[in-house]
Parts: sequence; C-alpha cells; structure tokens
Amino acid sequence: MPPRTIKVEEFLKNLPLFRDLSADEVERIAASTSQVRMAAGSILYRKGDPCTGFHVVVYGQVKLAFGASDGSEKVVEILGPGHSFGEAVMFLDKPYVVFVETLTDSLLLHVGKAAILQELEHSQDFSRRMLGGLAHRLDRIIGDLEGYSLKSGTQRVIGYLLRDVVGGQTGSKIEVTLPATKSVIASRLSITREHFSRILHELSDAGLIKVSGRNIRFLDLERLRRHRG
Repeated sequence: MPPRTIKVEEFLKNLPLFRDLSADEVERIAASTSQVRMAAGSILYRKGDPCTGFHVVVYGQVKLAFGASDGSEKVVEILGPGHSFGEAVMFLDKPYVVFVETLTDSLLLHVGKAAILQELEHSQDFSRRMLGGLAHRLDRIIGDLEGYSLKSGTQRVIGYLLRDVVGGQTGSKIEVTLPATKSVIASRLSITREHFSRILHELSDAGLIKVSGRNIRFLDLERLRRHRG
C-alpha cells in the first residue's frame, strides 16, 4: 500500500459536505477523524458491528454487501474516492447491516459521530447538506429497485456503464477500466457473472464497445444510450 499521507483538514474542507463550514468547524471535525489504511481484500466492518461514525474514501475502492451463510453475497454499492458511507446507520443508532470490504489498497477517513452531531446543532446549512446527501442515496436505492424490477439485464448494464463508469465524460471514444471485477459488478446489478459477460459480448458485437479484460472502450455513446431504450 502506498505510504501516502494527507492533511485531514484540507481533504475534509474540499468535500461538498464540509465545503462551506468555517475553519474552526472543520478543525473540530478533523480532530474527531481518524485515517484508516487497508490492503485490498480487507474487511472494514461486518454486519452487527457497532457504528461510531461514517467513512469517506480518500483513495481506493470499497464494496458494501450483504453476506449469506453459504458464502454468497449481494453487493449493494461500489464506492471510490470522495464517496461516503454509513451516515444513515450512524443516525439510527443501530449496528451495521452490511459488511464493507476493500477492493483495492485504500485510505479511508472515519468521521466521529459526536463531532457531526455537534455541528448539526450549530449549522442549518450543514444539516441541509447532510439531509441532501441521504436523500440522494435514497434516490439511488429507489432507482436500483426500479432497475431490478422493471429493466432487463442489458438495460441495467448499459445504465451502470453510462452512470457509474463513464459518468460525465464526453468524446467520441472513451476508454475506462471497470472499478471492480465482473463478479462484483454483476452482483451489484443482480445478475450472474456469466450474464454480465454475455451482455458485454453482445454490446461488443453490436459495435458499441470494445472489451479487453476489465478495460472497456466506448465506441459510440449516443448509440449506446439509444440501445438502452
């Protein structure tokens, strides 16, 4: 894992959630924030562990998942730099309902609950941003439920590629690397790995993408959007 260090205050004040807080407010939150370095394949916490705050990804990738007794799992989210998780459970005063595993070497920040509650009492703007973040997460969950219920596997894969992989990138030809293995992404989309690979092959045959391992080259974004239906 790279021996990279960061200035916690500098990182926090550049996150949308904390961007408009005063220097003193950010300093108080930073004082209750710890850095957590983890190698790929490490478990950050398990279902049932107590929640004492929330986490922010500085670098790396993590997955949030439900695990079954037979070793199978359902991936809920795949998160990268700048994304946070665990806020809702923190406010509910309940233990974690998922487990979190690092997909790559990662640096996370653990933001203590007490500091967040203190700032919520003093700043309405901070409260609104925190609520906005939770509402955005809920909106994504509802969108996922709609996809699992009403959309085909192909529509889910294309939607994921356009929203989570390409994002706001533009251009005639974009090449990206999938943020996780095909098995993890397939679980995220509630399809099998074989189905996911078959869909990528079909999109490649249609001249929409070119696949090489985890690298995907997008050949025609507009046609891909229309192909989603």
